[in-house]
Amino acid sequence: MQEQAYEAIRGGSDTLIIAPTAGGKSEAALIPVLDDILKTGAKGVACLYLSPLKALINDQEERIATFCRPTGLSLAKWHGDVPKGERGWNPDDAPQFLLITPESLEVLLHEHGPVAALTHLRYVIVDELHAFVESERGVHLRILLDRLDRIAAAPVQRIGLSATVGNPEEVLAWLSGGRGSRRLVAVPAPATEKKFRFVIEPDPGRRIDALAGLVSGKKALVFVNSRSTAESILQEAAGRIKNLHIHHSSVAPAKKREAEEASHGAGGACIICTSTLELGIDIGDLDIVVQVGPPDSVSSFLQRMGRSGRRDQSAFVAWLLADPKELLTSCAVIECAREKRIEPLRPPEKPWNVLVQQIFLHVLSASRAGRGTIVRDLLSLFVFSHFSVEDVDRLLSSLVSAGYLSADGEMLVLGPEAERVFGRSNYRELYSVIPGGGEYRVVTPDGEVVGSLDARFAHRTEPGNFTLGGATWSVVKCDESHNLVVVVPGGHNKGISRVFWSAGGEAALSPVICGAVQRIIARGGTDLPLSETDAEALREAIGAFPASIGEQGLFVRKERGHAGPEVVVYSFAGSRINQVLALLLRGALGRGRVRYDDYRVRVFGAGKAGVAEHVADALHKIPALPPGEASAFLPLPAPDPWKFARTLTEEQFRAMVSTDYYCTADVLQALARTPVVVLHGEEPGPGAGA
Repeated sequence: MQEQAYEAIRGGSDTLIIAPTAGGKSEAALIPVLDDILKTGAKGVACLYLSPLKALINDQEERIATFCRPTGLSLAKWHGDVPKGERGWNPDDAPQFLLITPESLEVLLHEHGPVAALTHLRYVIVDELHAFVESERGVHLRILLDRLDRIAAAPVQRIGLSATVGNPEEVLAWLSGGRGSRRLVAVPAPATEKKFRFVIEPDPGRRIDALAGLVSGKKALVFVNSRSTAESILQEAAGRIKNLHIHHSSVAPAKKREAEEASHGAGGACIICTSTLELGIDIGDLDIVVQVGPPDSVSSFLQRMGRSGRRDQSAFVAWLLADPKELLTSCAVIECAREKRIEPLRPPEKPWNVLVQQIFLHVLSASRAGRGTIVRDLLSLFVFSHFSVEDVDRLLSSLVSAGYLSADGEMLVLGPEAERVFGRSNYRELYSVIPGGGEYRVVTPDGEVVGSLDARFAHRTEPGNFTLGGATWSVVKCDESHNLVVVVPGGHNKGISRVFWSAGGEAALSPVICGAVQRIIARGGTDLPLSETDAEALREAIGAFPASIGEQGLFVRKERGHAGPEVVVYSFAGSRINQVLALLLRGALGRGRVRYDDYRVRVFGAGKAGVAEHVADALHKIPALPPGEASAFLPLPAPDPWKFARTLTEEQFRAMVSTDYYCTADVLQALARTPVVVLHGEEPGPGAGA
C-alpha cells in the first residue's frame, strides 16, 4: 500500500489512500511528501495536515515529529487549544509541516502574516476524510482547499486518508474536484481471524455484571452509541470495574487525555467511549472491544473492530445486547463487513447554510465587496458550482432586506443584524459552520473545565445533581449570557439526574444494515457460526417478522394492534428514510397517523376495507409526485442544527432541508425502483405492544 501511495503521490496525482485502522496510511502519505521536500527544499509551509479533531492532531504530532526530527524538518500545530502565543511564526521561520483543523485554517487565512507562509504550499493531507464528506464541515473543507489553490503558486496536491469508504471513486472525485489526475490506493488487507462473542441480557443490572466479566483485567474499549449511555454505564459500573474511564465529545480534554494515557499503562484499563475513539487516536494494543448494542453503520463497526487485533492477534469483539432483535441487527452488521458492503458517502448538494457563511466572510475580509465580485468568486468554488447566478443574487438581496448586509450601490458591507448576531469577539463565530449555543461549558468556581452540557439540560427548573465524566456535580449558577454553568462537587442526597444531549443521541441504523436485516429474515437465518443459544435467539427475532418477506421490496400487511387495526409497511430502510416515507405516505393518504422505526412504517386510521391495498396504491403513486408537492408534505425542522439557517428565507431553507436533510429526491427514486407487495391475511403484528 505504501509503495502504491508513493508512486501515486510522487507522480503528482491527487490520491485517496484506503486501508484498515493501523494499516500505515499516515506513513504512506508522509514518506513521499518528506521525500519531495528533502529533495527540492522548502520555503514556508510545504504540507498541511488537516484533521477533524484537535485530539487527533495532538496524538499525531509526535508520530509526524518522529519523521521530521531526523531529517531536520520542523512542524507546528494550530488549533483552539494551542495558546495564542504559540500560534504563528516569524516570517523566515515557518514550519514545513502544519497540523490544523479546518476551522483554525479559516482563521489563519484571515491573518495576513501567517498566510504568507502558504504561498509555497505543495501538499494537503486530509486525515479521516470520511468524517468530513457528508457534513457541512466537509463543504467548508472543500472551499478551503480551493482557496489554498489560489494562495499557493501552483495547485496544491490533495491526499485523503480513510479506513472505510463505500464509494471511494466518488469520494476521490469530490476531493480532487476534476483538477487533474487522481489515483485511488486501496490495497485489501490480508484476511485475518475475527472472534465474536454475543451476550444477550435483558436486565440492565446483569448487563453491567456481564460487562465487568468481559473486561476484567483487560485493556478494553467499550463502545456505546450516545454520550448519555456512556455516562449512564460509567455511573452503574463505577466500583465494579477497575481503572475505569470515559471518553466522549462533552468530557473535558484533560479527562480524555487521562483515559488515553491509562490505555498505555500497565495492567487492565477500560474506557467507555463513543465515536470519539473510532478515529485514529492511539490507544495502544487492546485485548477486547465491547460493542453495547449494535452500531448505527458498518463504517463505525469496522473502525471500532479495527481497534483490536493488532500485533498479530485476532480481533475480538464482544457484543453486549439487550434482546434478540439486537442480535439480528448485529449479525447483519457482521455480514455487511464480511461482504464489504459499506455505506456510500454523499456530500451535501444544496449547502445554502455554508453559502451564507462564505458571503459574510468574503465581505468581512474585504470590509466591503462588490456584489458581482462576490457572485463570481463564490460560483467559482467547486461546492457552489451547481448554484446559479440568480440563486446567489437572490440570497444577497434577502440578506440585505433582513439587515444582515447593507448596500451602498453595488458595494456590500456587514449590516447591523450581522453585527448583533455574529459580531461578538471580532466575528469569531463566522469562521466555523459548527453551530454554537446548543451546549454550555461546565466549570468549577476555580475555573477548572469539567466538560459541556446540553442547553436544555442546563436550564432544568430543578437542577439537582448530575454526573459528568465520572463525577457528581451540583449546579451553582447557570449563566445564559456566556453559555456557562458553574458547578461544585455534588452529594448524593438530592438524587442524581441522568444527563442528556439533544444532538448526537441514538442514531438511526443505516439503510445498508437494514437491507442486510431484510436479507437475513428472507433467508431465515445467517451462515455466521453461532452457538445454539444464539441461533435460537436469532430464530426468535426473525419470527417476529412476517414469514413471507422477501430479500427486496416493500411488504404491506394489515395487522391487529392493541390500539386497533393498523397497516404496517416493512421497508427495512432505516429511520431517516422511513421518516420521509411516513410523512409522504400520510400526505398521499390525506388521513391517518403514522409512526416509524428503522424497519417499518405503521399507519393508523387509514380506513377499514381494503386498507392494505389502499396504502400500497399510495406507495405506487408517491414517486410520481412533483418535487415541490412532495416537499410540501415534509415539515420544516427547527433551524438550530444549521448555524446560519435563520438568515435564509423559508424557500431557501426548505430547498436545503428537502435536498440534504430529508433527501427527498433520493427517497422518491428509490421508491420508484422498489416493488410493493401486499401480504394478505390479518395477523397480530410484532408492533402490537409498541
